[in-house]
Amino acid sequence: MGQIRVIPLGGTGEIGKNCTVVETETDLFLVDCGISFPHEEHHGVDIVIPDFTYLLERKDKFRGIIITHAHEDHVGALSFLLPQINVPVYATPLAEALVRSKLEERVKHLEPNFQRMVPGVPFELAGMKIEPIRVTHSIPETCAIAFHTEHGIILFTADFKLDASPVDHLTSDVKRLAEIGEEGVLLLLCDSTNIDRQGWSPSESEVGPSLKEIFHKADGRVLVTQFSSNIHRMQQIVDAAYATKRKVVVGGRRMDMTFQLMRRMGYLKVEGDIVIQHDEAKKYKDHELAIIVTGSQGEKMAALSQMSRGEYSRLKIMPGDTVVYSARPIPGNEGGIWRVVNNLVRRGAKIIDEFHSPIHVSGHAYLDEIKEMVRLTKPFYVAPVHGEPRHQQHFRNMLLEDGHAEHRVFVLDNGDQLAINDERAWIDEDKVTTSDVYIDQHGNAVVSRDVLRQRTSLANDGVVVLTIVVDKRDGAILNRPRADVSGFVASGDAVEDILDDLNNILGRLSPAEISQAEFLEATVLEASQKIIWRRTSQKPVVIPIVEAV
Repeated sequence: MGQIRVIPLGGTGEIGKNCTVVETETDLFLVDCGISFPHEEHHGVDIVIPDFTYLLERKDKFRGIIITHAHEDHVGALSFLLPQINVPVYATPLAEALVRSKLEERVKHLEPNFQRMVPGVPFELAGMKIEPIRVTHSIPETCAIAFHTEHGIILFTADFKLDASPVDHLTSDVKRLAEIGEEGVLLLLCDSTNIDRQGWSPSESEVGPSLKEIFHKADGRVLVTQFSSNIHRMQQIVDAAYATKRKVVVGGRRMDMTFQLMRRMGYLKVEGDIVIQHDEAKKYKDHELAIIVTGSQGEKMAALSQMSRGEYSRLKIMPGDTVVYSARPIPGNEGGIWRVVNNLVRRGAKIIDEFHSPIHVSGHAYLDEIKEMVRLTKPFYVAPVHGEPRHQQHFRNMLLEDGHAEHRVFVLDNGDQLAINDERAWIDEDKVTTSDVYIDQHGNAVVSRDVLRQRTSLANDGVVVLTIVVDKRDGAILNRPRADVSGFVASGDAVEDILDDLNNILGRLSPAEISQAEFLEATVLEASQKIIWRRTSQKPVVIPIVEAV
């Protein structure tokens, strides 16, 4: 019997960028294709995507992409992969609609090959039976994905929680999860994001009563910021507004696009004429308005962030406004969020980021729900995914404490090849080359690591432009080097001392060396970087310019 390989290209040892290969000897399948977001040191980078080299080198056996749900960390990189390779994309109607919307923004004249996927209805792809199984999450139509292989079932839980009372009343298909557990789950790849939280996660439906209470008590406008993809939360905001006789205004382009799309498709139920446009808001008193806005993560150009700076022309923050943060900060975004919060407070807004009952709940399972998933599916092998190393280690320890054999638990990293045959499973010694690919969306271009290093140097230490004027006939340097600096700060006469040191080094060059512009530029660059570091302990970007006269 053949060998099966499971290879994460993203999404292990990290939260985000979910992208996992399932490969047989003849066929290759991909589960999800997501993005993650840059850290503060990634200057000018907007998103991070997986390295697709492994996929592109195996185009001949690449059969299709299966999408678990429509969050950006699971679908956001499709617009970078699909222009390079034409394979079918299996997605539910909601996921297809949101992916199409994003593709239309980023890629022109692309006709992706979408195939309809229905929770609970298996399909075949290249002879592989693939079964989507409904699970609850913070977006409708989230599916665990079961690959029925010759060795047993490989099950991806996707992002999940076992919500007993979801907003849309569609609970996880626990019955089917238990059935495939009896059929034989060979490998469980399980969401580990909230493994360090005890008990069961609160139900999404618990947020609604909190919002209604806040809406009822607020004397002025209420602004709620959340992720634009959280359809269930959006529904509860609309319901709370209807119950408290408030009109709803939607702020932020992405939020408005998603709101209108979900309304057209029937995923968002809106009573009567409760939704109004920005220019209609002035007809109503402050206590008659509820506003849904983007900006829960402190994004600089999001509606709430612009409002906090007084730069959003359609809406202004006013004393008496209540701003509800109905989202959990993504690690690394705290600084930006607090800057926005402080600006809102300065403008007279009341901030609610905690309440005596939930204003936000996670879409990811807590510890006891994860244990229940393991109990239901009875996996032989387990690999925690969608988590940082600390989450994966916590998951491993939980399994060992519950009696799971150590050799059947795999803590994977991106690029690991988990190989499985009829007798055993192991992590292959050869890793697949993976790396983060940084994207600057202003030019829709890849930012190389060299460019990142330059941007870091610019941000930290500025730039020094050194101009050398040479006589191209005699091979002589005519003047002392000139320095033009921007963002580079040095004490006292440091710049003059640097130029003196550089001038001494250039004075030792022969006419033949001076006449070679490329050699001279390289010499100036190398020498000046060493001199600047020795004199100032700084590493600015150095740009040498040779002017021949």
